[in-house]
Amino acid sequence: MTLVTTGSGELRRPLSVVPPGERGATRIADRVVAKIASQAAGEAVGDLPEGAARPHATVVVLPHSRLRSSGGTPIETARVRVHLDLGYPGDIGARCARVRRHVGERVVALVGMEVSEVVVHVERLHLTPAHGPAQGRTR
Repeated sequence: MTLVTTGSGELRRPLSVVPPGERGATRIADRVVAKIASQAAGEAVGDLPEGAARPHATVVVLPHSRLRSSGGTPIETARVRVHLDLGYPGDIGARCARVRRHVGERVVALVGMEVSEVVVHVERLHLTPAHGPAQGRTR
């Protein structure tokens, strides 16, 4: 065993190496995950119609549900609810599916958290101007 001197003549033992499974963990705040989810939702939606609000998200991070196999570190799970405005007409279902998929992928990639659920709540539909001759009734 090697002893380390502190410079004052005092000898002490070197710090021991702590195995990865017993080390501390980094805790990502819920609001940080919510900001990442909001940004990802904005990326998935693309250009917003005039007067539309930017997407925003609320996140609930669940306690450690299980251990990661490689390092024995706990995995946190997030449940995300995204609120957004969309342009209409358009394929709302496909856009919501794209938002769910992209938000889940970005949270996993940037935070390393599992995403158990992404709920997309469409708050408003904004009529986008038609290109070409008007079709149907408009007011």
